[in-house]
Amino acid sequence: MSRDTKIVATLGPASSNAEVLERMIRAGVNVVRLNFSHGKPEEHIGRAQLVREAAARVGRPVGILADLQGPKIRVGKFAEGKSWLENGSRFILDANCELGNSERVGLDYKDLTRDVSSGSVLLLDDGRIVLDVERVAGSEIFTIVRHGGALSDNKGINRQGGGLSAPALTAKDMEDIRTAAAMEVDFVAVSFPKSAADMYMAKQLIHAAGGRAHTIAKIERVEAVAALEEIIGASDGIMVARGDLAVEVGDAAVPALQKRMIRLAREKNRLAITATQMMESMINSPTPTRAEVSDVANAVLDGTDAVMLSAETASGRYPVETVEAMSRICLEAEKSAEVTLDSEFLNQVFTRIDQTISLAAIWTAHHLKVKAIAALTESGATALWMSRLNCGVPVYALTPRPEAVTKMSLYRAVFPLFMTQRPATRDELLYDAERLLMNEGIVGKGDFIVLSAGEPMGTSGGTNTLKIVRVGDQQYAPG
Repeated sequence: MSRDTKIVATLGPASSNAEVLERMIRAGVNVVRLNFSHGKPEEHIGRAQLVREAAARVGRPVGILADLQGPKIRVGKFAEGKSWLENGSRFILDANCELGNSERVGLDYKDLTRDVSSGSVLLLDDGRIVLDVERVAGSEIFTIVRHGGALSDNKGINRQGGGLSAPALTAKDMEDIRTAAAMEVDFVAVSFPKSAADMYMAKQLIHAAGGRAHTIAKIERVEAVAALEEIIGASDGIMVARGDLAVEVGDAAVPALQKRMIRLAREKNRLAITATQMMESMINSPTPTRAEVSDVANAVLDGTDAVMLSAETASGRYPVETVEAMSRICLEAEKSAEVTLDSEFLNQVFTRIDQTISLAAIWTAHHLKVKAIAALTESGATALWMSRLNCGVPVYALTPRPEAVTKMSLYRAVFPLFMTQRPATRDELLYDAERLLMNEGIVGKGDFIVLSAGEPMGTSGGTNTLKIVRVGDQQYAPG
């Protein structure tokens, strides 16, 4: 059974082996995430090649997402690797400290002293440690430990309520964008964007480096929530990055924000990835918790394009089993997803011919109960529009561009297929599309399908034709 919701899996020590990676793809991975917070450029280049080779062996399109590190808002290192902070004790964050101890620790983010003041609340290690700022003097931030515990090297820092001024794109990110463009990745995820300007800059840097990757904005700052519509408009998609976001806005606010973000992304014809701790227990367990099952299922019912695995596949003990479990959950949740196409159409505004044809195709497919929609597309835009509304009919996107195939691997309910484009009339190409679907076992003789295409052929944004056919009835033959 085809699964509409896509799975993004992070590569790491547990999954950078050709045999394991191939098994993960067979289990259902659609996009592989390369975490640029770890590893050297040559390691990422090698892993991207490994992904493409494994995907070719399996015979499935697999996209590649490069996830930029973003600003390092972290504590420095301790002389002994970690220290224990007692509740009520005093602790200093010191920008000039080399190696920390029980009294103080250094800062990777030296400008933190300018971003906080008396009364600020700092959340360390994903909120496990809470520090109340007493005062700031020079390079030192004097705090009282509200909630203590073990604090180890390089743990992250958030300010409750946001307000850290670190730029979204660091010098390292800019260099990593050049590496990602040279690797021809399909997606670049930008960490901690605060505004649409951050995303426009990322897009410009990708294009300047010769890349064609889609940009994904990771929503993980309070400021990003306030500028959500603008950021979505400036991006090709968003990632609901629930870890840092929960620390900044409070964990109770995240579920409603997740629903809002996914809904807005779909309304604006953008992609949505839901991430962070989705199957966290499976780092060490062969089965998920019931809460994790519900979490993944709810993201599917919210309409997310993809659900993402991080440490579960990067360093966990059961990377293949985790993908298998996530795939099962998505499939089961999709069975109960409500099709509300008629009401969703009431809010649609058709501004382009190709968009109108796309939406007419899914309306027709839904009401005629056809077997499949076949969209002949160059860039994948037609398929993206079709995937924004749930019509209950799978969309097969047929394209002559290999890079469009891997980009569409992230689109919900879209199944991309490579189709060689020969010099031919429109009707001959539609015949080719029909034969490809038959050869893939997707449709059989007598099935109804909806076909969309454009004239002149081979032009992006030119979809202007909709045709309903019964498989096997077409009289013309390939030339």
